[in-house]
Amino acid sequence: MDLRFLSAEPTEAERHAVDALGAGSRDQLLPALHAVNDRVGWISQGALNHICRRLNVPPAEAYGVASFYALFSLKERPPRVVHVCTDLACRVNGAEAVTETFNAAGITWHRSPCLGVCERAPAALAFEAGDPAEGRLLAPATPSEITRAPSTWEESPVSVPQQGEPSLRLLRRVGVVDPGSLDAYRAAGGYAALRNALPLGPAGVIREVTDARLMGRGGAAFPTGRKWDAAARQPERTRYLVCNADESEPGTFKDRVLIEGDPFALVEAMTIAAFAIGAQKGYVYLRGEYPRALEVLRNAIDVARERGFLGENILGRHGFTFDIEIRRGAGAYICGEETAIFNSIEGYRGEPRSKPPFPVEKGLFGKPTVVNNVETLVNIPLILTEGCEAYRRIGTERSTGPKLFCLSGNVRRPGVYEVPFGTTLGELLELAGGVPEGRELRAVLLGGAAGGFVRPDETTLPLTMEDARAAGTTLGSGVVLALDDQADLGGFLLRIAAFFRDESCGQCVPCRIGTVRQEEALHRIVGGRKLGTGGDDLALLREVGQVMRDSSICGLGQTAWNAIESAIDRLGALEERS
Repeated sequence: MDLRFLSAEPTEAERHAVDALGAGSRDQLLPALHAVNDRVGWISQGALNHICRRLNVPPAEAYGVASFYALFSLKERPPRVVHVCTDLACRVNGAEAVTETFNAAGITWHRSPCLGVCERAPAALAFEAGDPAEGRLLAPATPSEITRAPSTWEESPVSVPQQGEPSLRLLRRVGVVDPGSLDAYRAAGGYAALRNALPLGPAGVIREVTDARLMGRGGAAFPTGRKWDAAARQPERTRYLVCNADESEPGTFKDRVLIEGDPFALVEAMTIAAFAIGAQKGYVYLRGEYPRALEVLRNAIDVARERGFLGENILGRHGFTFDIEIRRGAGAYICGEETAIFNSIEGYRGEPRSKPPFPVEKGLFGKPTVVNNVETLVNIPLILTEGCEAYRRIGTERSTGPKLFCLSGNVRRPGVYEVPFGTTLGELLELAGGVPEGRELRAVLLGGAAGGFVRPDETTLPLTMEDARAAGTTLGSGVVLALDDQADLGGFLLRIAAFFRDESCGQCVPCRIGTVRQEEALHRIVGGRKLGTGGDDLALLREVGQVMRDSSICGLGQTAWNAIESAIDRLGALEERS
């Protein structure tokens, strides 16, 4: 796109889409780009120019932001675009057959990283621009159904394999209680936790969460109570709460299931967290690929606000003010990193910031900020209704509470499973029915693309933070992706390498160059070609991987080599090809 576009004018549809947002500042840049993309299907020079004038953003910077996100197009395209997942779970469940059908039918489509519907793989996502725009997921996306108009696609209601089991805590309402009804939520125990929190006061709530030993469920496993306490102690009185619902790790879909199936639980949990840390404003940074979750969560927030559970003087407590705003992501894996979320919300490219300062000191808009993911937050009502001592009795001494795992790949009953920490990997796989009949387990990927492989003889591993760490792997975001003996492991590793190459934000050299070199070396090994200098590609992979791990700014580059390294070291992958 020519950056000298100040004379270009928007169409009436583009102008109306932007102006409908009202007066704004730079932090409205992402919503404005979404508004235009939703209305006409792409972002023209005239539309971008109009956004720049309205928000006082330099054109070159606005272009840099718009071009950063995969779901936006700066070139004209048809109003209807289909994104076909070709990532890990979909790859082993027939995604390539879907793409061949699209090619034959002449439909505009794009390959997509994980769409977060791994339990029903393969998946496709259609966006149709208009007023209103429509987004719809089709999973499983069979060749016979994929060519039909997206408006005829029937989305399956959210459910979990353990639905209705009395042992469930986090998932007990999913598929059982109407997610659109606040009354149904309250009848099933909703908002009892918030009522319990108010007499405790902010310090008392933080003490309960700390004593429960709740650790973050997004992968880093940082103690939640310590994070909240650090933010609450900051002298700055303006504070923010951010819910990270941009679960883009391939194979992860638990947060989508929680939002679609129990949205009021997230709203209540965020309200409790805000009360504890003294925040009056919260953001949910939600994956742009989750149209149904967006609709369901919007409704829950609106209803909670109408009924006095959000806004001013919540539950009659004078001065207790809190509200929630949803910010849609736009197809950037890197925006799962907490400081990249800040930049994205503020209207900049979603690139990670250097630390320190840490978010609890200087986060969103330069203010103290707590970032928790969806699963972490929905543990809060459980702690405040059952008590921290009862919560600690679930799981193990160091990994307390229930844990959600996303089972996908070559298992008979994929889905989100809730088990206590300490359940073994083998027991979890057995819950999911094991691999298909007549097949043998080849490997299990724990933690997604940023995680690592374990062998079939390691399925006695207790699923706890400490046991995973001792075994040289990670639970990460809760991905458990099984591969049977017919899986193409070399192709699987190539897909992981391509994913990190595509998703690197390019800010730091080790990650920007390293992810490319990693993929190139893998292609040579898998293809049976030798490094031109006569060198050893496996040695090159190890060297590049270690540089990325030691020198990258954020977790993307630091973990881009993990799964490939574990496949080589634990599974013996690539040895016969090198």
